[in-house]
Amino acid sequence: MRVIKLDNLAGTERDVQCPQGGFRSLRGILACDGMGFSVHKTIVPPGPPQLWHYKHHKEICYCVSGRGVLIDKESGTEWEITPDYMYILNDHRAHTFQAKDEVVLISVFNPPLTGSETHQLDASYPLLVAGEAQS
Repeated sequence: MRVIKLDNLAGTERDVQCPQGGFRSLRGILACDGMGFSVHKTIVPPGPPQLWHYKHHKEICYCVSGRGVLIDKESGTEWEITPDYMYILNDHRAHTFQAKDEVVLISVFNPPLTGSETHQLDASYPLLVAGEAQS
């Protein structure tokens, strides 16, 4: 059994900053933890829309605080995301997320992230296995 306070991960290797400044991810559960999924506290600052496209992962996001706009790039459908809303990215569609205020999301990925992933040029995360480094 383990107990993790996500804010205690600040400044560790589990505190990942988006190279483009689009979010900060405190990665509480990773592939190496053996749970079959990963869990992250994702903080998205207000700013321009961020393009994300998880080609290799499924993700759910539960909004804890803030206000953002999610847009499905294929259909153009737009949703306002506010506290107590959850969105499910189960079909690998490209999407944008724009935080209107600072947004805090609890995100779950399957397959689990290893911890070092950041968005590639195509807006996806690489599919890594524990022990691999992102190139």
